[in-house]
Amino acid sequence: MKPSPPSPLTNHLIDHLPCQDRVSFLDGCEAIELVFGEVIAEPGGRISHVYFPLNSFISLIANLSDSERLEVAMIGSEGLYGMPLILGIEESPWRALVQGAGPALRMPAAVFGRHLAQSPALQALLRRYLYVLMHQLSRVAVCTHFHQLEGRLARWLLMTQDRAHSDRLHLTHEFLAMMLGVRRAGITQAAMALQARRLIRYHRGDITVLDRAGLIEASCGCYVTDRRLYHQVITTGEAP
Repeated sequence: MKPSPPSPLTNHLIDHLPCQDRVSFLDGCEAIELVFGEVIAEPGGRISHVYFPLNSFISLIANLSDSERLEVAMIGSEGLYGMPLILGIEESPWRALVQGAGPALRMPAAVFGRHLAQSPALQALLRRYLYVLMHQLSRVAVCTHFHQLEGRLARWLLMTQDRAHSDRLHLTHEFLAMMLGVRRAGITQAAMALQARRLIRYHRGDITVLDRAGLIEASCGCYVTDRRLYHQVITTGEAP
C-alpha cells in the first residue's frame, strides 16, 4: 500500500473548514518555506505564529535535559502547530523542530485568535483535532513504555513517510535515537531487523521504505490506531 499522492498545497485541517470560513482563513495566512533543523519554539517560549505544514513537518520534543529528549508528536499536513492558543495559553510546552523542510502556511497568533473567536466551525474542528493530539500524546507514553523498539521504529518511519509524501527518508541513527529516546545501538539493531525482513533499505542515513504493507504489519499497532482515530474524528467528524 503506497502513501497518498503528494499534496504540496494542502493542509487537511484547513480543507475541512466550510468554504466561506476557509477563504477568509487563508486570507490571513502567509506562505513560507520551513527549513530543516529550524527551531520554531523552545519550551516556555511565546507562540508568535500558528503553522500549518503543507509538504513539511514539525517534531514536538519534550526536554528533561540536554541529553534527555523525546519526540512526543509529529505535525504534518494533517494538523497544525500552536494548539495551546486555543486554550488561551501563549507559551509552548515543547521544542518545535522542523524535521521535514518544505512549504507551510503561517498565521500570526493574534490573527488566529480573531478567526477562532469569529468562526464556530473553526472552533469545533480544532476541538476535535485537540482530542486527536491528546490521544497521540498519551499513546506515545504508553507505546514508549510497553512496546518493542522494532515496532516503535516501524511506526515512526510510517508517520514520517506519511508527512514527507515520499518512500525515501534521510534519517541518521543519532537522530532516530533522539526521537525515540533510546541508545544509538538499539536503533541500529532495530533497523537491521527491518532491513533483514526487506521492509526497508538503510545506508548511511538514507532509508527507503520497500514494503509499506509489511512495515505496517511490523509496527506496534499504534500507527493504525492513530490513523483510524484521525479519520473518524477529523475526516468523518464522528464522535470517538
